[in-house]
Amino acid sequence: MKVVLLGYMGCGKSVIGDFLAKKLQVSFYDLDKEIEKVTQSSISELFQSKGEIYFRKKENEVLKTFLNKKEDFVLSLGGGTPCYFNNHELLQQDDVFSIYLKASTDNLVNRLINEKEKRPLLHNQDEVSLRDFINKHLFDRNFYYHQATKIIIVDNKSVKQISDEIETLLT
Repeated sequence: MKVVLLGYMGCGKSVIGDFLAKKLQVSFYDLDKEIEKVTQSSISELFQSKGEIYFRKKENEVLKTFLNKKEDFVLSLGGGTPCYFNNHELLQQDDVFSIYLKASTDNLVNRLINEKEKRPLLHNQDEVSLRDFINKHLFDRNFYYHQATKIIIVDNKSVKQISDEIETLLT
């Protein structure tokens, strides 16, 4: 089974994905890290030097490569991945179990306010504008996120609790 975690940046996809993969004894991949390996550039550098369209095309190519693998794995997507190049349709394949890790705006603001330097889309945001930015994105991405096989609310839950919940869904 290919378990694919999606959701807004800061919802815990990478941390939960890594924990879950160890628990399931399968490989864990982070799509952004895989794109960085392929392009030999950081996501920030790609956005700055080549632009978002180039990044989204590369993201789509790398995602397709992973979904064509024959092995079982856990893959965490970038926050915007399902929203471009019909990537949400790729997640509808029979051997893909996609999970939307849904976090509240308050939770996301609290997690992201101190990570602005690491996240190219957030560089110029203060707390008020960050809240508006997240709300707008969640509204825009809602359709794509809700195409996931299952939705799990992550607010006020530990990584272990969320992983246990996902494991239950998989059995």
